Amino acid sequence: MRKTILFHDNYVFEKEGVTEKVTLPHTWNAVDGQSASDYYRGECTYTKKFAKPELKSGEQLYLEINGANSSSKVSLNGKLLASHDGGYSTYRVNLTGELLDENELQIKVDNSPNDHVYPQKADFTFYGGLYRDVKLITVPESHFDLDYYGGKGFYVTPEIKEDGSAEVQFDAYVRGDADEVHVVVDGDLGSQSVTLDIPEDDTQTLYEESALYGVRHFTGKLIIDYPHLWNGLKDPFLYKVTADLKKNGEVIDEVTTKFGCRSYSFDPERGFFLNGESYPLRGVSRHQDRLGVGNALTKGMHEEDMELILSLGANSIRLAHYQHDQYFYDLCDEKGIVAWAEIPYITVHMDGGRENTISQMKELIVQNYNHASIICWAISNEISLQGVTEDLLENHRILNDLIHRMDKSRVSAMANLFMLETDSPLVSIPDIRGYNLYYGWYVGEMEDNDTFFDQFHKEHPDTVIGLTEYGADSVITLQSPKPQKGDYTESYMAVYHEHMLEMISKRPYLWGTYVWNMFEFAAAGRDEAGDPGKNHKGLVTFDRKEKKDAFYIYKAWWSDEAFVHLCGRRYADRIEPVTEVKVYSNQRKIALYVDGKLFGEQEGEHIFKFEVPIRGEHVIKAVCADNEALSDEMTIKKVSEPNPAYFMDATKVHNWFEEPKEEPVSEEGEYLSLNSTMAEIQATEEGAALLAQMMKQMQGSVAGGMGKNVKIPKAMMAMIARQPLKKLLAQGGIDAEGEQAKMLAAALGRIRKKQVK
Repeated sequence: MRKTILFHDNYVFEKEGVTEKVTLPHTWNAVDGQSASDYYRGECTYTKKFAKPELKSGEQLYLEINGANSSSKVSLNGKLLASHDGGYSTYRVNLTGELLDENELQIKVDNSPNDHVYPQKADFTFYGGLYRDVKLITVPESHFDLDYYGGKGFYVTPEIKEDGSAEVQFDAYVRGDADEVHVVVDGDLGSQSVTLDIPEDDTQTLYEESALYGVRHFTGKLIIDYPHLWNGLKDPFLYKVTADLKKNGEVIDEVTTKFGCRSYSFDPERGFFLNGESYPLRGVSRHQDRLGVGNALTKGMHEEDMELILSLGANSIRLAHYQHDQYFYDLCDEKGIVAWAEIPYITVHMDGGRENTISQMKELIVQNYNHASIICWAISNEISLQGVTEDLLENHRILNDLIHRMDKSRVSAMANLFMLETDSPLVSIPDIRGYNLYYGWYVGEMEDNDTFFDQFHKEHPDTVIGLTEYGADSVITLQSPKPQKGDYTESYMAVYHEHMLEMISKRPYLWGTYVWNMFEFAAAGRDEAGDPGKNHKGLVTFDRKEKKDAFYIYKAWWSDEAFVHLCGRRYADRIEPVTEVKVYSNQRKIALYVDGKLFGEQEGEHIFKFEVPIRGEHVIKAVCADNEALSDEMTIKKVSEPNPAYFMDATKVHNWFEEPKEEPVSEEGEYLSLNSTMAEIQATEEGAALLAQMMKQMQGSVAGGMGKNVKIPKAMMAMIARQPLKKLLAQGGIDAEGEQAKMLAAALGRIRKKQVK
């Protein structure tokens, strides 16, 4: 029978000639990958000595590596046995033929930049290392196949029939001369079993024909008359399956898995349906890393992430931008979270990367096929940043066809860059699609999100569309009573998400929506808001210790867990004589107390606002009027000078509380200024040249340099054209009072406006 052990201890890790002992999981970028500086990207080596395990006659010993980023090579006793490209998936190496009594295992891992392994350019850190479990698996000579793209050799496909029953198909792939596969399904109403057969006319689709050499395919079906449905958060019921491989009636190998019986569909007008009922997917995106740990997470850390997501009230997760740990997919199954799974085909298409996208998609499907939570295989993310080529389109068509060949039970998907034209041929390739929109943060205003979807739905009424990313950065220490786009305050982030939730609620055709991001994550290329090396769009801080105010507006909309939350507790020092006290809650009536005295009561939904005069220090308490056990409390105080810690740059503090002063404009308005719109500036030859130079500089500063060489479509340029230049500068992180802006203003002031006749 098979045996599996963790193989984590006593590795010698070597980086640039320096060695140390480490225990897996391990990454060498846990520190430098979380700073706004060059982090180490190169080859490192893990070496481990071990005695030959006791093997019975014919038994095989496999090394299983669950994540080695991003390329790796495995050698045993000096002989190269395998290499693998792709840092987020499982692969196995058969060690049996090279085993000695005493052995030296060497695993070289390389996260160097290259031109053929994805990802190479993206807004997150590419941690190097053996950062997930490494195992030794012992199997008999005849065993369920372990060699095909890291799969387990046994796959379950449930289908809900018109009469309500579930037809469950089992496919087993076997090496060796075993002659029988017996399957037992355990559910809440007892057990059912079926013996699988080798079909005469094999129509299997999961394996390529060439991969069936030396492998036999067994298949069979059973009917569950009254299936207990996997029904999302309401009832995530899972059946347990045990597959026994027999030879001459004796069980020689065994695998177990779980599956869920469910149906789902998409409607271009009414959104997502689960088991025939409307089930709007309201979710978050997740990166797998955290502060000081990198991507070498423990099971406890995965569990903590899941509990935080559940406490928010989300029912779906976009697992970005790569294959995640099997344990987290298991958690999605068990908790009833609908999951979006994708490969790291992201940002920039590489002409030499096609084969890597294909192999990573095969691994994603084969390794995750049995997960009830997964509804789609996503092809790419924001791949059109530098334009759409015919080679890029062909790559997507190949992957789309591959998905439909390998898995007829799920759909293909793609997340489009917000700058991609809606009539691009790229948009229509997958079954479902979403747009990543950042209006109200990088460009435009929050309301432009509303306009985008209204226009898209009007022009494409039969197209299934979702919102696969949206968000705004905030550093938790930054606060403002007058939040505005680009200020990186917790305050603006909250206002932004208030709007987005309202927008989403009025558009039922959005099949799914995913906040970017549930957690802050490392993006080594970023240096923003005085807290470098991070993307700050997370609703929860990188260390998972603090929930931002925006977390609670989602809880107010999505969660059934009764609560009351006072916003702005980190904005304790307030300069305004009358301050806004804002409460988020999923209760209908809120009472506010100031220094123990009832200040006011309000009825409403989600958001409650009170204008409170302040003089000294005050204790503010919000209470559910119908349940006084639900409350929240904070202390604020009136100060004479603004707290400089609330701002990115203390030199800008005066803009915090003073009314903005518009730049003087001549009576005739004949010269350009920072208050001129982009269209006004673009209309002049000198202004257009000045803008071109400025836009080139700004593109390199957006999202950690991800804006370089961006192709901006006509529709977005039209929207940008309506904005004053001063707003665009703020979005690009350029200080309107700084030298760069003053030089620009001076140059504009010498250019006459084009007169409109």
